[in-house]
Amino acid sequence: MFAESPGSLTFEVQDLPAIAEVAHRRGARVVLDNSWATPFGLRSFDYGVDVSVHAATKYIGGHSDVLLGLIVTNEATEGALHRLWTDMGVTASSDDCFLGLRGLRTLPLRLARHQSSALVIAEWLRARPEVREVIYPALPGSRGHELWRRDFTAASGLFAVVLQPVPKTRIDAMLDGMRLFGMGWSWGGFESLMIPTWPERTRTVTAWDAGGPCLRLQIGLEDPDDLIADLDEGLARLAA
Repeated sequence: MFAESPGSLTFEVQDLPAIAEVAHRRGARVVLDNSWATPFGLRSFDYGVDVSVHAATKYIGGHSDVLLGLIVTNEATEGALHRLWTDMGVTASSDDCFLGLRGLRTLPLRLARHQSSALVIAEWLRARPEVREVIYPALPGSRGHELWRRDFTAASGLFAVVLQPVPKTRIDAMLDGMRLFGMGWSWGGFESLMIPTWPERTRTVTAWDAGGPCLRLQIGLEDPDDLIADLDEGLARLAA
């Protein structure tokens, strides 16, 4: 059973203990992508996960300068995955491992800043008339908040914003003029990013209709007041 909690486009928080109970009853293993919360924010093995996968390029690396991944296992799955790793010759360079260790040393401090800034900015965005919904599990009242509060000890700076219906040209005008928010699909580094997303194009089991276009924001380590000023100017372009 593969899970990602929360999902990295629409940020659903899954009930991991319930998923694990059903999977283990049927003899299946649970694999979780835990890149959003990191091991600091979610102790996945405490909730029945068997294999925890991390895009360490993101928050664990933290500086947008390494390509690295982690596969962490419990005792029941360690043997099979160790054989696979040995047979395939999968490894990481010593320099990449050094950068991953460097990031781990500051991970709690960076994650706390990402979360505190994201909460300030998410609250500000939720009060804007151009915004239909903010989807950030750490934000009280947001989708998934109750499950997040039950299972997680920290959040990151990645969340979604659903805008009121507007033509694409207005979104283009907003994004093209951002001064501090860059545009990029990866996330978890020190810089803030913002991209448009189209979840409805990739859903196959359930439909996605949030009532307006979606943006995904990665809140970096810049001063949140500066980021709010940048967003304020961007929303003014959107409205105009």
